Amino acid sequence: MRFLNDLQPSYDLTYDDVFMVPRRSAVGSRQDVDLSSADGSGTTIPLVVANMTAIAGRRMAETVARRGGLTVIPQDIPIDVVAEVVSWVKRRHLVLDTPIVLHPHSTVADALSLLPKRAHRAGVVVDGGRPLGIVTESDLTGVDRFTQLSEIMSRDLLLVDADIDPREAFNRLDGAHRRLAPAVDADGMLVGILSRRGALRATLYTPATDAGGHLRIAAAVGINGDVAARAEQLLDAGVDVLVVDTAHGHQESMLSALKAVRALNPRVPVVAGNIVAAEGVRDLVEAGADIIKVGVGPGAMCTTRMMTGVGRPQFSAVLECAAEARKFGKHVWADGGVRHPRDVAMALAAGASNVMIGSWFAGTYESPGDMQQTADGRLYKESFGMASARAVRNRTSEESAYDRARKALFEEGISTSRMFLDPARPGVEDLIDSIIAGVRSSCTYAGASTLEEFHEKAVVGIQSAAGYAEGKPLHASWQ
Repeated sequence: MRFLNDLQPSYDLTYDDVFMVPRRSAVGSRQDVDLSSADGSGTTIPLVVANMTAIAGRRMAETVARRGGLTVIPQDIPIDVVAEVVSWVKRRHLVLDTPIVLHPHSTVADALSLLPKRAHRAGVVVDGGRPLGIVTESDLTGVDRFTQLSEIMSRDLLLVDADIDPREAFNRLDGAHRRLAPAVDADGMLVGILSRRGALRATLYTPATDAGGHLRIAAAVGINGDVAARAEQLLDAGVDVLVVDTAHGHQESMLSALKAVRALNPRVPVVAGNIVAAEGVRDLVEAGADIIKVGVGPGAMCTTRMMTGVGRPQFSAVLECAAEARKFGKHVWADGGVRHPRDVAMALAAGASNVMIGSWFAGTYESPGDMQQTADGRLYKESFGMASARAVRNRTSEESAYDRARKALFEEGISTSRMFLDPARPGVEDLIDSIIAGVRSSCTYAGASTLEEFHEKAVVGIQSAAGYAEGKPLHASWQ
């Protein structure tokens, strides 16, 4: 990447401060762009879901990996739960979504509690594992909550074979004017569910899979306690990427933890962070990191900069750290600060191999929180920072009351925030569609067919706040 007119900025830059200049391009289509990363993570799109309790759960991990990204399970989840989540994700189908399974004697209330858990928002009513009917929100509207589903379910089912070609599945669903269909095996047993949009996406994305053809998943470990034992348990559970994580990654405890992890001879990439300067990259690489997590303070839930004054504008942090990592044949993940598809593109132009997303994905069907509703009917989920009092309280639940109370005094993060679902993009796949469309277009503007070419060819300029505002679309007349 180079700056327009070779201008070297005299101050650090955020994503809002920069823009990209189009270049002569021979890339004829967005679909000609290969967005797979070369950092060993196995992602086929450069998106990683941040290890935040309110965001990174099993549904998120399954869905994002199916589209080519990666989810990092947080460090404060009990190891037996993490192992079960990893096993569950590894058993998911590469094309079919996991169905919401209900029974004929289940009630409308049962269905209403489960339908918001997945973006397809439909439940398959089964008997002995075979589909009998299907229920959607429209079937449940205005019906007594204690009504059994056998009385209201739609029995007019379109079933598809579990191994059907996605293009054929789309055509069948489209021809039958159906939004979705249960998928069954040769014995007629329910295997999954396939929506028309899911079938289409299966032709546009390549799942992130391991050597055995199973969906990939990552997990985080902190720097306190028996780090090596926890890391070994995660590796035994089958995680594909190990993330050694703390807010201040450039400290002796991190270096010691990283060395302990590297001594296990893990056969998966080891990620460590967070840092924002070249010196931190050098020390973490020397301690054994393959990938460096960059970002202090840019996240929507983070109050570190306002509390401490510590941090750095994210574009400049990624640019400097990525350049340093390349000297050692290593990579960086840009962690935090992205709020629009353009921000993801700018992080990749600066040299990131993947971009971590947190709060942006919190307000989706797939995030772990329960759906809530405001008085005016807007749907939202609660999110919180991982250094907030709420997260610290969860993480220290087994400590003494005194120790918990003392640690609660030192919070750096928002303990509760309403993350509203975008009615136009309520599922994480909807957001991924938007982000990846933007990134693919950015690559074509730069004349790049790979992420490596994108970083090499990107020409970036510096703009004023007015310049940034000029680029925003207007949803109503300015007159």
